[in-house]
Amino acid sequence: MTAPKLVLVFSGKRKSGKDHLTDVLLRSAPESSAVIIRLSGPLKEAYAKEHGLDFSRLLDASEYKEKYRSDMVAWGEKQRQINPAFFCELAVEKYQADKVPIWIVSDARRPTDIEYFVKKFPGRTALCRIVADDSVRRQRGWEYVSGVDDQETECALDEYISWDIILNNDGEMPLEKLLKPCLDLIRQAVE
Repeated sequence: MTAPKLVLVFSGKRKSGKDHLTDVLLRSAPESSAVIIRLSGPLKEAYAKEHGLDFSRLLDASEYKEKYRSDMVAWGEKQRQINPAFFCELAVEKYQADKVPIWIVSDARRPTDIEYFVKKFPGRTALCRIVADDSVRRQRGWEYVSGVDDQETECALDEYISWDIILNNDGEMPLEKLLKPCLDLIRQAVE
């Protein structure tokens, strides 16, 4: 595997804006220099295949995904008990990340996700936490769901304190200004 020059690992609650902000970063990066690695992508794909579901609908922010979320989370936990890095490794392979110098991991949810990238790519990994007030998340369609929002997939990194960058995504700051620390790291990596 060709090692990346930079790995930006993002974490945040549901409806905090992880997908939107990482999509903006990808569009802002020099052409063909970056890839978004969605750790939940391979999980959802394998889960859909095993359960006869529509994989593409599990990727969006639809009611369809929410309908299967709890069972999918339990299934993923079973897989992680066997190999904590399983979905990280699968995602790097699925998105052919080794072909580009900048990796944007959009959805780290557990300490083991962070450990995988920090240990595998020391000195090249920046940990980014996206935060948004619950009122803002509600405006984006979030509702507290017992059995989802109180589980490890949403809470395991709440007490984590070693973030390199914290992005307050309440919509009050222009995106370019909000993402400047990440954009600066990308520029440095491609120079």
